[in-house]
Parts: sequence; C-alpha cells; structure tokens
Amino acid sequence: MTIAYGGDYNPEQWPEEVWAEDMRLMREAGVTMVSIGIFSWALLEPAEGVYDFTLLDKVLDLLQQNGIAADLATPTAAPPAWFFRAHPEALPVDRDGRRLSYGSRQTFCPSSPAYRTAALRIAGELARRYADHPAVAMWHIHNEYGCHNPACYCDESAEAFRVWLRAKYGDSLPALNDAWGTAFWSQWYYDWAEVLPPRATGAVPNPTHQLDWRRFCSDALLSLYKAERDVLREAAPAVPATTNFMVMFNFDALDYWRWAPELDVVSNDHYLRSTDPESEIDIAMSGDLVRSLAGGRPWLLMEHSTGAVNWQQVNRAKNPGELRRNALAHVAHGADGIAYFQWRAAKAGAEQWHSAMLPHAGTDSRIWQDVVQLGADLRALAEVRGSTGTASVAVVWDWNARWALELPSQPSEEVRYLDQVRSWYEPLWRSGIAVDFVRPDADLSPYRLVLAPSLYLVDEAGAANLSDFASSGGTLAVGFHSGAVDENCHVRLGGYPGAFREVLGVRTDELFPLLPGESLALSSGGGTASLWSERVALAGAEAITSYAEGPLTGIPAVTRNAYGEGTAWYMATRPDPATLAGLLDLIRREAGVKPVRVTPEGVEAALRRGADADYLFLIDHAGQGAEVPVVGADAVELLTGKPVSGGSVSVPPGGVAVVREPRRAG
Repeated sequence: MTIAYGGDYNPEQWPEEVWAEDMRLMREAGVTMVSIGIFSWALLEPAEGVYDFTLLDKVLDLLQQNGIAADLATPTAAPPAWFFRAHPEALPVDRDGRRLSYGSRQTFCPSSPAYRTAALRIAGELARRYADHPAVAMWHIHNEYGCHNPACYCDESAEAFRVWLRAKYGDSLPALNDAWGTAFWSQWYYDWAEVLPPRATGAVPNPTHQLDWRRFCSDALLSLYKAERDVLREAAPAVPATTNFMVMFNFDALDYWRWAPELDVVSNDHYLRSTDPESEIDIAMSGDLVRSLAGGRPWLLMEHSTGAVNWQQVNRAKNPGELRRNALAHVAHGADGIAYFQWRAAKAGAEQWHSAMLPHAGTDSRIWQDVVQLGADLRALAEVRGSTGTASVAVVWDWNARWALELPSQPSEEVRYLDQVRSWYEPLWRSGIAVDFVRPDADLSPYRLVLAPSLYLVDEAGAANLSDFASSGGTLAVGFHSGAVDENCHVRLGGYPGAFREVLGVRTDELFPLLPGESLALSSGGGTASLWSERVALAGAEAITSYAEGPLTGIPAVTRNAYGEGTAWYMATRPDPATLAGLLDLIRREAGVKPVRVTPEGVEAALRRGADADYLFLIDHAGQGAEVPVVGADAVELLTGKPVSGGSVSVPPGGVAVVREPRRAG
C-alpha cells in the first residue's frame, strides 16, 4: 500500500467524453483515490424521492476499471433548490433574525428536522446501492461541517438548544441559572421557554450563555454526522467513514476533541493564509494537532491547494517548489494521504478561480508537472505509511478555552488564542522539537514538558491534571491569563492565575493589559514585553525576569517554581519573539527535551517512527540547501533511492529529503 493521492473529483461539471481523459491523466499523475459525489445531491435526487444514479454508476465503474479507489461522499452539504422550496423553514437564520436564502452551500439549519430526514434518506440510498461496489474504499460524510453554517438562531434551533440544556443541567432551571450567573442583570429564567439562543441584543450577552451556545452548535452538527454515519454502517459495516475537519487558521466552530473519536479515519482540510509569510509553520502546527486528534495515528489530508485559492482578499499562486514542500510537510507530520480540491479546475461556478491538480492551462503547466512529480514522490515514500510521530513535548489545546477567551468584555480584546499558541509553537518548530497537542485532562505521562500557552478556561480536573504532572516530576509552563475561570466562565476568586496559583507559586491581584504598540523593557537580556502585564507577587516562585520600566517596574514578568518533584514556569506577559524563544529553549533543555535533529535555520526536521525504521523528513524552506547529519551506516534517502554516505544527507535548495534510519530505542 502506498500513501493515498488524489483529490475531489466532480465529473458532473464536465461532458462525459472528458472522463476518459481524466482516467488517463489520473494514472499518469499516480492518483490512487478520489472523493466523489460531494456536491451532487441535485443530480442524484432531482425531485423528492426520485433518484438517478446513472452518472455515479458510470464514474464508479470507470474508477474501478482504472484502479482508482473512491471516497464516496454523502452529498448533504448542498441541499437542492427543490428541498428549500418544500421546506423554507429549513433555511438558517442569522443572529440578527434574517433568514438566509439558498443559492450556495450549507444553507441549512443544523437543527431542522426536515433537513435531517432528507439527508438521512439520500445517505441511505447511497449506502444500499454502493455498499458492495469494488471501487468504494471509504465514506466521505458531508463536507466541512460548520464551514458556512456553524450556528442557526431560528425557533427550531432555540427548541433544540433548550433540549440540549435540559440534558446538560438535569432538567433543572436552578442549575442553569447558577451556571450562567443569571442573578447578574436580572437574567434569571423561570421557564425553559424563556431561554433563547444568544441573538442580537442591546448590550453584551451573558458569557456562559454564549459558551454553552458554542458547545451546543458543535454538538448539533456532530449529531448529524453520527446519524449519517450510522445509516452507512448499517448497510456497509466494513467500509470506514470520515469527514473533513478544518484545523486551520480561520476556523474554530467545532470542538474536534469531541468529534475525533466518532471518525473511523481522521481527515483534515488545510489551506494557506496568503498574508502569512511563514505558512509552513501553520502547516506543521495543524498537522501535529490533527495527528493528536487521531490519537497519534496517521491521518488523511483531504483538501489543500496546488496553487491559489479563491476566497481570500488576494489569492496568490504558490512559488516554485512550494506545492511539493507543502504536501511532504503534511506527510512529515503524520498524513498518510494527500488530496487536493480539486482534480480538474472548474470553468464555471463560485470556485472557478480555485487552483486544481489539472489547471485551466492543462498539462502544459508547472502545476501539472509538480502534480506528476509529487505522485512519484509519494510512491517512493510508500514504506512510511502507517508510521507515527514521536514527541516528548505536549501543548495543551482546548476549544472551550479558545471560545471563552475570545468572548466580549475581556481585559484585552487584543489577546487571541491562536496567536498565543502559535507564538509558543513557533520557536519549538524552529528548534526541531517534536510536539503533540493534548486536552487538559489527557494522560501526560509520555511527556517531559507540557506547555499551556493559553488556558483561560479550565475545569478542576484539567487544572489538577496539569498540576499533578509537575508534582510528579514534569516541567509545566503556563501562559498569562490562564486558569482564570472555571468551565462555566466564573472567575476563580482569591487572585490570579486562579487554578494555577499553587503550582506556579505566584499570586496576581491586578491585571495591566498593554495598549496596541505599547511595550515594556525587561530586566534581563535586553528583551521587551507587550500585549499583557500583571502585578505578580511571589508565593514560593523565583523571578527569572522582571519589568524594567512602567508602573510595574521590579515586578516579576517570568517566574519559575519548584513544585513537588518538578518545575512550573509562568509567563505573565508576552515576551518579544527572541526572548520567548530563549526562555522556551531554557525550559525545554532543563526538561531534558532534545530536537529531532539540529539543522540550519530554515530547514524543518520532523520524524516518523515505523516498526522497523525511523523516517527523518528534512524540508528546506529557506532555499539555501543544507547538509544534515543522519544516523546509521545503512541510511537511505527515499526520494532518490540512494544510500547516504559520509554521515550526512544533502537537502537541495528549496527541496526535501526523507531518510530511512535504523529505528532508535524509546
């Protein structure tokens, strides 16, 4: 088995005579699997209960004849116009009370009974017809849940929200009132019918109300996924099912820790941000998080782009070599499949300017040459399939904490969850440190170092788990404004950082967030602090650096505390990047964490571990080329098939090397 390779295939957009050429070119490119039928509901069911599978029958047979597997989709992300004419109440309503119209995709209310009935009906028809088709290797359920309809504020959603709340709070309105703190602003509820979604209102809505709404909306979409999955399992229990997550910079609607256990195979879509000059860091961070969601197992990259996308303000093409580096970076961080949106670039429709494997220019194009080359690369890396990552550092990631931190009326709206996590992840990535992501309540025993860059919300179990990790000999580092509130968004009284005061050995009595552009000098190393400061008093910890100017002159900014058998660090501010990198380097060295490999600046190193070998990925993002030491006299560079001599491998400028090394112990 090789690493899967392909993309979304939409033959309904093209006349039938094009399909034969598609098959020939897919074979030339080395395509092994395509996703099909994602947006074909209107063709498969032209009227309610009337089905036409002629096109899908032909295409699945063609794929089977050409040795290409099908990731067969339920087309439920794009209900047809006839459905909305019959059920206009299924259209979503926004926060301001406007009912949206159909005419794009995902324009349905996740809580609509009519939508659920129709979606399960078409999923059942597909399952029964194609359960035993030899081309069908996997079910692709829906597409990018919540991408365009993460929430609906209609009356049906309101009723579903109340049902969800009654289950959560044991059918007790007093319990809900207590959790939501409704004594504030006379918000007490005396009847469940009074509870509504957090629709547009005159002032700031209740924070716990908003947080529970985010949780409900994620669960509402998850219930749709599970319902379709169960229909498919009944007809084809041996065929695995997936749906494509969106672990990327611009999406936070779903709690994927709750979703991931429900998938047979974890899949992800990832696109670059055109304004990010180092988007390779986002690729690595996303890949590490998706691998962690998959429980450390390999995962599938279900969508990314060969070049420009069509939905950003400026959609740039990829530079020479970038397509290859991007794809192999996903493999380096755990992907066992690489797929694109889409196979053939559309000539009409909303995504006509989105790049594809076969671009508008056809095969006489750089993209096509790169696509064919990547197919050969993935065949050369076949033995990597099934290998896993290895990390002794864990970064705590929690969607509830992210949602809560970014609610209105915080001490500073400049503090963003993703920015904080990436600012800590980036220096680790630059140093070649392997990273997993974990929930606050995860098993932390495999790790030497646990980082919690931004954990504003944490429950008692999660806080105790992190504290126990340090007490038992681990090294814990916590970022500012963490531990401040419990799972209900209630402030922990007695001083900040709330749940982590004891383990960190500090107590803060007042917060001093900094204005945009404002910075303060630190007492050591010439560094500066920005974004945040607070009046920290030592309660057992030692000061590593302090503020050297401003109203907090002499007050600790970074502290270290011996706790039990371990150590706990607190960063009560955001140090400048160089200072932060130096601090994290000090912390990880103290914890005994070593890099995958020491490389020149701009060369990424990642390691996958197989049953009999280690696979060292080296990716030159700087374009200078490099010589990197390798382990073992019998090491082989897989992309060229050449043995490695002299104890090091040459990474071409802007290129990639993948080295098979003897498997190390541990």
